[in-house]
Amino acid sequence: MLMKNILSSKVDSELIVVYLSGNESALSCLVNRHKNRLFNFIYSKVLDRDIADDIFQDTFIKVIKTLKKGLYNEEGKFLPWIMRIAHNLVIDHFRKNKRIPLFNNNYDFDIFQFIYDKSLNAEKSIINDQIVSDLQKIILELPDDQKEVLMMRFYRDMSFKEISESTGVSINTALGRMRYALINLRKVIQTNNISLNQ
Repeated sequence: MLMKNILSSKVDSELIVVYLSGNESALSCLVNRHKNRLFNFIYSKVLDRDIADDIFQDTFIKVIKTLKKGLYNEEGKFLPWIMRIAHNLVIDHFRKNKRIPLFNNNYDFDIFQFIYDKSLNAEKSIINDQIVSDLQKIILELPDDQKEVLMMRFYRDMSFKEISESTGVSINTALGRMRYALINLRKVIQTNNISLNQ
């Protein structure tokens, strides 16, 4: 109990040093300290408890491997670091499953509004399915940094402040990437004569 109290009083960077010196309890202390925030972050993106559990475990497996290889060099920034690892694993999950959730669009680019029209007849539904499929292919062709911001903003409904923190870039950079992503989407839509009207 005394050791646990001593460890819990240490900052993250000190716990990492203690863990690397051979004290496994220090890692447990780190996990317990950040598990709720990290799990809630992951769950808010995947919306599935089992998948969130898997990604949570994978995050700490990656953390352990990186620490043991001596590759961690972000002293004092442990939480943002593990959040970035988790964020990348979430993106990997969506890529591997080739699953792009429907947009929940509250931005000024309203090309996806038509998806939510419940009164569509069968023919229009088929056309819409094709449009959505075309758009998804276009999105997957965007540069990684633009695609990442667009996915986080539209698919996960994250604020630009959250995107900034998750990706480790400034809010202005995140906004710039979104702007270029939307410009590129518009260009491809116009070039390929994709009609968003029914």
